[in-house]
Amino acid sequence: MKASVIVFPGSNCDRDVAVSLEAAMGNKPAMVWHRDSQVPDSDLIVLPGGFSYGDYLRSGAMAAHSPIMRDVIKKAKAGTPVLGICNGFHLLTESGLLPGVLMRNASLKFVCKDVLLNVERNDTDFARGYAKHQVIRIPIAHHDGNYFADEETLDRLEGENRIAFRYCDTSGALTETANPNGSRRSIAGIYNESGTVLGLMPHPERLADAALGGTDGKPMFDTLIEALH
Repeated sequence: MKASVIVFPGSNCDRDVAVSLEAAMGNKPAMVWHRDSQVPDSDLIVLPGGFSYGDYLRSGAMAAHSPIMRDVIKKAKAGTPVLGICNGFHLLTESGLLPGVLMRNASLKFVCKDVLLNVERNDTDFARGYAKHQVIRIPIAHHDGNYFADEETLDRLEGENRIAFRYCDTSGALTETANPNGSRRSIAGIYNESGTVLGLMPHPERLADAALGGTDGKPMFDTLIEALH
């Protein structure tokens, strides 16, 4: 099993996700610099969280044009699974691999806390370790996590069963108070058409070890590695 983590100037969660991947795989992932032109042979590519290029212009807007992204896009379109977390989700929308945009939080404030997510589907390699509609606890840390798309796009995502996770309360209900950033339809993560590309704002790598205070993020890495091994 080979995985690659793409590192941009301003990434600050690349090591965190590398630790989670190593714990699941038993070997270290490749750390690939954004100025490289090719991703090594990989079964999984991860775009980590952070503040690529200091979030200048728009979160992920500059990093989406880094040399490495041409090969990431090529490999994603060829079927290589890609996981984009937080700033990685920004990159996926900015590069056109996922629809919609991520805007400033409705509060216009940076939000850093644990949130609850409803697992909308568990038939992908990213989510097989969860039960459908299971409520899990995962941290967020973002200023620009407000997912927006027009009604036609949102309806298409719903109709094609491409919503991965939604912000919810303890019962799994979608409420305004449970939505930390104002995302349309409480969306916390979405898939591409084939379910091989996942973008999500919460950080599963930050709760993937009991020493961190919880393990709700661990099944994502474990089942990914199991499926791709």
